[in-house]
Amino acid sequence: MVFLQVGSLFALAGVVRAANEGPCDIFEAAATPCVAAHSTVRALYAAYAGPLYEVRRADDNATFDVMARAGVADAEAQDDFCGASDCVVSKIFDQSPRGNDLAPAPGGGCVHTPDAPVNATREKLTLGGRSVYSLYFEGGMGYRNDNTSGVAVGDEPETIYMVASGRRAARHYNDKCCFDYGNAETDDNDEGAGTMEAVYFGNANGGLNHGGAGDGRRDGPWIMADMENALWGADRVRSNESTIDHDVVTAVVKGDSGAAPGHWAIKGGDATSGGLATFWDGARAPGYAPMKKQGALLLGVGGDNSNRAVGTFYEGAVVSHYTTDATDAAVQANIVAAGYGK
Repeated sequence: MVFLQVGSLFALAGVVRAANEGPCDIFEAAATPCVAAHSTVRALYAAYAGPLYEVRRADDNATFDVMARAGVADAEAQDDFCGASDCVVSKIFDQSPRGNDLAPAPGGGCVHTPDAPVNATREKLTLGGRSVYSLYFEGGMGYRNDNTSGVAVGDEPETIYMVASGRRAARHYNDKCCFDYGNAETDDNDEGAGTMEAVYFGNANGGLNHGGAGDGRRDGPWIMADMENALWGADRVRSNESTIDHDVVTAVVKGDSGAAPGHWAIKGGDATSGGLATFWDGARAPGYAPMKKQGALLLGVGGDNSNRAVGTFYEGAVVSHYTTDATDAAVQANIVAAGYGK
């Protein structure tokens, strides 16, 4: 007979819970439900049985919905559909009840032409031992939805997380604007300070107008917040964390409401092990409180369709609440349990 200590029993229960839930189940149980949930690698709800994303075949423009099979994207079905033809990701389905799907982004104030979709087979990885495909952005690519449901507007609270590739050896990130996921302007133009709230990953210096990466002391990459007209790592246009060199990164940006002069936080960690570190938890910079969020959703680009950034996206969700530290920790445990690269 094997006896487990009480602490071990609690740890085992946490693993079982993480395996039987998705991040959005955890958010919902905490009364902070997802209003958007996007992934090409897995279901973000345990009971989600719909499509994760749509691919379009170059040979005949036929489309195919890639479903989750036992919670993980059915990459084998995608391979069968695409065959020898090139395929792109033509839609990313919102797994939440809100229906906030993402499609290739229209032109905007910075780049006037629409963005290209990503190559559907550019990067294959393993998740829990099964092969899946990422969203691999190579510049000029991006997704958007300017007519959403339930996404925070004005100074309403919000939490956004994404899991992205941090592969420092491969360096698939850059200092260009902007590898973002989150809340943006509904007219695809720069509407000024506080009209965005998105999580960013890369090695931009924050100001985006000096031509180089880093802040003179470190080289990145970092997690920052795109709140329009700059990338913020604290209450300054500068990263507040050390260089992040995990293979896969969990990145979180949270904005509170009702707290003068505005309260927000950045968290991050290794998506394959451990917990989250807090890189900023404090006031917004002058001019960014109260926020003026507009409620569009974007991925891979900036609010005015600045689309020169590169990066790799696996999953993410948007919550129109300021989540607790306990909820954030439980979501991180769920991401680790998913088995990126294992």
